[in-house]
Amino acid sequence: MHEERPKEVVVDDRMQRGYTYWLTEPEGEHFEPEFRPDLTPAEMLRLGVFGGRYMTDCRGEFPAVWFEGARLSAGGHDPAFNCFGVNASKPLSYWQQRGWINPEDPRGWFQWYCRYFMGRRGPDDARQVRRWKAMARHVSQLQKHCVSGDVRCRPRQRQALLHWAYDSRKL
Repeated sequence: MHEERPKEVVVDDRMQRGYTYWLTEPEGEHFEPEFRPDLTPAEMLRLGVFGGRYMTDCRGEFPAVWFEGARLSAGGHDPAFNCFGVNASKPLSYWQQRGWINPEDPRGWFQWYCRYFMGRRGPDDARQVRRWKAMARHVSQLQKHCVSGDVRCRPRQRQALLHWAYDSRKL
């Protein structure tokens, strides 16, 4: 049986220059057993996340197909590009001040998820999976306070869940 060699990825974008990582797992496979996101990065980008501003300068790092139909803003952050049309983001400085940004992924959790989905594995994976699991409390709140299928109920919370790969349209 033919075994794939790890693929090297060299990042050269606005936030990282010369950062290198290796893809050691097949794309979209072999996730931590407790990490079961509802959405792929491509699905998230098509639905509309992060005000359309995310990943506009680093497309070369990821598959072109991820950006087909993606809701991306040519200008700055614009909540109209979000699936629920509301702002559910904090500025990057907020996350940096709290020490939640790993230098390997200076854009935050979604960048980590994109790279993890691509096949990168690393020492920050367990922490990021714990952060993803912590968002489940918002799923419980939607289920408690909203009629199933009413996407107009708690749109900011729904949008925030989309930012963490939970498909809140189905709640």
